This record gives sequence, C-alpha cells and structure tokens, in this order.
Amino acid sequence: MSANQGPAGQQPTATYDSAFLRACRREPVPHTPVWFMRQAGRSLPEYLKVREGIPMLESCMRPELVTEITLQPVRRHGVDAAIYFSDIVVPLKAIGIDLDIKPGVGPVVENPIRTRADLDRLRELTPEDVTYVSEAIGLLTRELGATPLIGFAGAPFTLASYLVEGGPSRNHEHTKALMYGDPQLWADLLDRLAGITAAFLKVQIEAGASAVQLFDSWVGALSPADYRRSVLPASRKVFDAVAGYGVPRIHFGVGTGELLGPMGEAGADVVGVDWRVPMDEAARRVGPGKALQGNLDPAVLFSTPQAVEAKAAEVLEAAAGLEGHVFNLGHGVLPTTDPDALTRLVEYVHTRTAR
Repeated sequence: MSANQGPAGQQPTATYDSAFLRACRREPVPHTPVWFMRQAGRSLPEYLKVREGIPMLESCMRPELVTEITLQPVRRHGVDAAIYFSDIVVPLKAIGIDLDIKPGVGPVVENPIRTRADLDRLRELTPEDVTYVSEAIGLLTRELGATPLIGFAGAPFTLASYLVEGGPSRNHEHTKALMYGDPQLWADLLDRLAGITAAFLKVQIEAGASAVQLFDSWVGALSPADYRRSVLPASRKVFDAVAGYGVPRIHFGVGTGELLGPMGEAGADVVGVDWRVPMDEAARRVGPGKALQGNLDPAVLFSTPQAVEAKAAEVLEAAAGLEGHVFNLGHGVLPTTDPDALTRLVEYVHTRTAR
C-alpha cells in the first residue's frame, strides 16, 4: 500500500490532497508548492546544534535525530514537503562497503570498485540492513500529518562514480575509463546498484514516504548518447521497481540540461531542473506528461530580498504554462544561506501563486 492512497474502499491518506502531491500528479493546486533540496541541513543553526560532535553517517542511523533534523525546516520555513534526512551512500554503508563521509571532502571509499571480482562486495540490501530508516519514517509520518515526506536515494551512475573513483571527482576519469573500456562490467555494476537503490526506496515507501526522489548528482558529466547507452537502463530499472506503489517518482541531476529528454524517459513522474535551463524550455525538452521541479539558482538567495523575489518571479512566469510545477532550487541549499531568506521565499511563492 502506498502512502498516498489507502486499500480499495478506503479513503486516501492525509497527504493525498496536499499541494505537493497534487502538483506531482499534474492536478490543480491551491498554490505552487515549495520545498528545497538540502533544506534539512547546514544552513540551519538548530541543525548544527543537534549534529554537534556526531559524524554524518552516525547521525543518519539515529531515528530520533533524523526525525528532528527532517522536521526542522518544516517548522521554520513552512515548506510543503519534508525530505528524509540521510545521505546517498547510506545503503552502500549498510551492505558493508568500507566508506566514510569526511568533512569538507564527501564520501570516501577505502577500496574502490574497478574489477569484476569487486562486484561480489555489492550484495543485495534487505530491510533488516536499514531498520533505522523504517523506524525514523514511522516517527516522521506521525509528526508530519498532512505534510508529505519525500524519500530519496542516489542514482546508480552517481553511486558508481563514488565507488569507482573512491570519492568525489571533478573529471570522473576512472568512471569513464570503466564505462568505455569494459561496458559489460559497467552494465553489471549499474544493474547491481539499481537493485540496491530500488530496495532502499521500497523500504522508505513501505514505511510511509509519500514520494521518492532519485538524485543523479554527477550524471551531467555525460553526453546524451552515453547516458542513453550506459545509464538509462539502470535508472529505468529503479523507477520500474517502485512504479506499483503509486507514489510520485522524481528524477534530478545537476548540469543535465542536455539530458532532460532522456532523463524524462527513465520513468519518473516529475523531472527536476537545475538553474541553467528556463522551465518553459525544460518542459519542451522533457516532453508532455511530466510535472517539473525547480529551478531558482541557490546563489540568488545571497542577494537582496527584492532580487530574490524578482528571480523567483522569473521562475514562476516561465513555469506558468506547465501542467504541474513544484518550486525548488536548481540544486541544494548552500551551507551559508541565511535561513530567513528561505522562509521569505516560501511565503513569496505561496502568496504570489495563491489560486
């Protein structure tokens, strides 16, 4: 049973008619819904306080802490959806991959995966591996009530990039070397990661998540042809695996203006757009039948309130003709963003788009 509709003959759950889920389904909304990628995190002083002295991965495994962090931006900003606080490498850690999230660096993998023998280290993920996720989502859905909770996971390509490179990479040399040099091993690696990612999303949906987002943070490094040949099948496998739950599926990547068409083909209901492509042009590239999410440049929030409103108005005007629009940033909230700027932005979008 999905978080959005009850069993046959029963009423939908409290989140079903929320502005966020209605926009994802391309239905009329009372106002354009707003949430922000990385809204639960470093920009909030209350987050820094509760995370003090606790390593990132450990914080992701404490259900009560996850609940508090996830709720903080909902309380402060009045956003239309919460997003589960976690990290894309959590499922990899859960199946035994030796990795850590190092401050100022990001995920670092002790022994990169580059040979066929290395695939054996990527076993299937089971619900028992991530019981803390189910517990946290149970706590959250009770607290959130009618506010939807978005679950998320890293897409196969981005997870593969971390695993193959051993950490963040500017040029993805090892990743592309494997993709071009041993396409069968690459396909098998992404297929295995697709299974792990799908299992992680299923855990979140079955625990009560109202929607899920697949982050393909690094896929903008590829050409459309390489994406179609070497990434699209694995991303499609993930979306197909959770299609039966009836929850909206969102697909987002950074620097993916040239990939919006094929990313839309992967199976998501909503395609996220970064700030480099206007929403009306993004809609043309994605094609009909999809809602869009985005796409204010996160750096705009460092300008004056008047400038933020003017840029937000540009986004809303470009999205005015869309069937469904979820207002968001074109990437995550930057760490030194003034939280009050986010609160004002939510209020502005709600007021300007009130039906």
